[in-house]
Amino acid sequence: MNKPLAVVPIPALSDNYIWLLSDGRTAACVDPGEAAPVLDFLNAHGLALAQIWITHHHGDHTGGVAELKRRFPKCAVYGGGDVPAADMAAGEGGIIRFAGRTARVWHIPGHTAGHLAYLLEDGGRTHVFCGDTLFSAGCGRVFTGTMEQLAASCRRLAALPDDTLLYPAHEYTAANLAFAECVEPGNPDIRAARQQAAHPPTLPVTLVHEKRINPFLRTAHPAVACRAAEAAGRPLPDETAVFAALREWKNRF
Repeated sequence: MNKPLAVVPIPALSDNYIWLLSDGRTAACVDPGEAAPVLDFLNAHGLALAQIWITHHHGDHTGGVAELKRRFPKCAVYGGGDVPAADMAAGEGGIIRFAGRTARVWHIPGHTAGHLAYLLEDGGRTHVFCGDTLFSAGCGRVFTGTMEQLAASCRRLAALPDDTLLYPAHEYTAANLAFAECVEPGNPDIRAARQQAAHPPTLPVTLVHEKRINPFLRTAHPAVACRAAEAAGRPLPDETAVFAALREWKNRF
């Protein structure tokens, strides 16, 4: 059996993480918003960059691609049709092979219409690079997608095995937990997570942990639905409406 890949968060810009995967010789990185920290890491560890995986087209996820490609011309850049820098098309049902492992591609629209996730199977569990769709204790804003799409994408991620590891692209955990505690002030798991969030990085996180603390994955819980309806000032007929009300509330929070 292969030794599990090393997966390292490289801080970038103000609060981004560029996730770097390595087998000790070659590397892949996810959403390089800038090139310099990636190049520094590669040089320090003697690694060659073989692949770049892009979840969506926003500049804080793609800003470093051109320079990395210049330094590593043979590097394959995977992304959807909304990513001009991509030279390898990626989309729902696609398969990427890296270092003897397989990553599946999911289309998880909402934050953007073309947003992708990369699901890597390694070490007996699933590792999900979910960009700006799902954060620890939160979810992304809606830009070019729809609220219904974002809710459906989060439900799809939530259906993965509980031991799945999630790798969001931003360190938003502390701020998200403040909102989560406002939604569920009596939730002891949120209270404990807030103490731990004082010492980043807080990522990756397990899906089962998120199911305990993330209001956007707890829309079926009566206490969460009730608080969302209070904040919205209207009855909420289903879980998608609860999700949308929570996202609108978070936008104002």
